[in-house]
Amino acid sequence: QVQLVESGGGLVQAGGSLRLSCAPSGSIFGIRTMGWYRQAPGKQRELVATVTSGGSADYADSVKGRFTISRDNAKNTVYLQMNSLKPEDTAVYYCNIKVWQIGVLRDDYWGQGTQVTVSS
Repeated sequence: QVQLVESGGGLVQAGGSLRLSCAPSGSIFGIRTMGWYRQAPGKQRELVATVTSGGSADYADSVKGRFTISRDNAKNTVYLQMNSLKPEDTAVYYCNIKVWQIGVLRDDYWGQGTQVTVSS
């Protein structure tokens, strides 16, 4: 069973930066959408950013202009560069890889989550 391994979380002051990384423990084949989600205490998990196989990125309004998602297709790795962090960005961040086949979701992988804490 392939697992997603995340790294890069931690504690940072407001205005600071962090870079999250996520890579699978094994091979994943097929058309993949890669993304990051987050869940703050007492709140539902929400989309942060996604990037398609072709490199098209989408962001939550709350992070536009501050976060950048990127991917390395050769390594099946996805990154999230987070700049100008705010206390409201504090959450557990989850990596996600969706594998599509003929327009149907075939596999949905999730990481274990990495804590990001932004102090004011």
